[in-house]
Amino acid sequence: MSLPDLQNLSHIPINGNTVVKKRRPLIYVYDLPAEFDSHLLEGRHYKLECVNRIYDDKNRTIWTRQLYGAQIALYESILASPHRTLNGDEADYFYVPVLDSCLITRSDDAPHLLMPEDLRLRSYHTLEYYRTAYDHIAQQYPYWNRTSGRDHIWFFSWDEGACYAPKEIWNSMMLVHWGNTNTKHEKSTTAYWADNWDDIPLDRRGNHPCFDPRKDLVLPAWKDPDPGAIWLKLWARPRSNRTTLFYFNGNLGPAYEQGRPEDTYSMGIRQKLAAEFGSTPDKQGKLGRQHIANVTVTHLRTEKYYEELASSIFCGVLPGDGWSGRMEDSMLQGCIPVIIQDGIFLPYENVLNYNSFAVRIQEDDIPNLITVLRGMNETQIEFMLGNVRQIWQRFFYRDTMLLEAERQKRLFTEEAPWSVEVSKLEDNDDVFATFIQVLHYKLYNDPWRQGVVQEKETGLPDICSRAS
Repeated sequence: MSLPDLQNLSHIPINGNTVVKKRRPLIYVYDLPAEFDSHLLEGRHYKLECVNRIYDDKNRTIWTRQLYGAQIALYESILASPHRTLNGDEADYFYVPVLDSCLITRSDDAPHLLMPEDLRLRSYHTLEYYRTAYDHIAQQYPYWNRTSGRDHIWFFSWDEGACYAPKEIWNSMMLVHWGNTNTKHEKSTTAYWADNWDDIPLDRRGNHPCFDPRKDLVLPAWKDPDPGAIWLKLWARPRSNRTTLFYFNGNLGPAYEQGRPEDTYSMGIRQKLAAEFGSTPDKQGKLGRQHIANVTVTHLRTEKYYEELASSIFCGVLPGDGWSGRMEDSMLQGCIPVIIQDGIFLPYENVLNYNSFAVRIQEDDIPNLITVLRGMNETQIEFMLGNVRQIWQRFFYRDTMLLEAERQKRLFTEEAPWSVEVSKLEDNDDVFATFIQVLHYKLYNDPWRQGVVQEKETGLPDICSRAS
């Protein structure tokens, strides 16, 4: 396109034809009724619940440690992204922003949300909430019926993810933190009765697994930006400064002080680990059967948690009531994750080569854990630590933090420590960038997605009519 000189710009009308090429994949975000998002945010009884940040009386950002904050972080990143489109007819994907973390956290303190028809289960009530959202978009918009929802995306952020997704939306892509394929753990794995989904009628839930790696994606949980940990670059700490062979710090069940009372908590996995390698006494004063000096398995909370992770070679990733944030803790402090949960996918495990930076131990092999780890040579360990250092930001919501940093810079001349440190990070792929890359890959490599793209570009009839 040819434009006149700048000095003549005010005298000559510009007549140019431009074509703006948008960045695929293009994501359309539904504008849902307030009951699915803003009313839940406004009505929460505790201000730190289900959000990744709040503000002080001077409008300064206060980041929360609310693990379910990932739902808000991803939502905001999509809204601010050049991949968002306001034209549903050109969209590759459709995001349905139901905030289940806000709904579930309110259920315990808002009795009207737990009705007899939902068996007083907040899992069942959440299913019905998603089904109501499905009814809305299927009736008010033309996009769902074009592909039976296969190009739609739903985020289930709670402990057992999409286990209680209504059957009507199971064709869609599910974003979760809990990738239970149900190949081993077939039933609800939570020890908390109100989240159990076993009794939800089949005519409501259907008989789908909690996670299908062919179409779904596990995303990392939210972790707040700790300026001290970032400044210290704990993820980059070398092997020579990592003196603990294996580290796990968390609730170890009923045998320990302040432990969860249910034997079924963590499906008994944390309890098995502690019985073998517990490094602090249980209620009876006993240590683990195989406890040794450079292995830490403890229930004692510590203010030096990140430092202790960063001083370890291997760190345990075990479930709690469903998922826990241990994978993210390990990656962000540069520790090699040791995953002990059979048949349950971790973030991006159906996308990344986990063998290059993580270790999987079968639940039945817990007694052999230390033998396995000691059997790895220094070359293997350095290789895996190096890969953790390369990809740790894929487990960090840097995009939403940078968006907030820009907003704060417009209000204040003095930059907050977290903003300073996050802004210094290398421009590597974070959670949102990885999410977009996965969508882009699916767009052109997934057989079903290829059919949808071909339909959009060539005007072929609805792919549903060709599916066998």
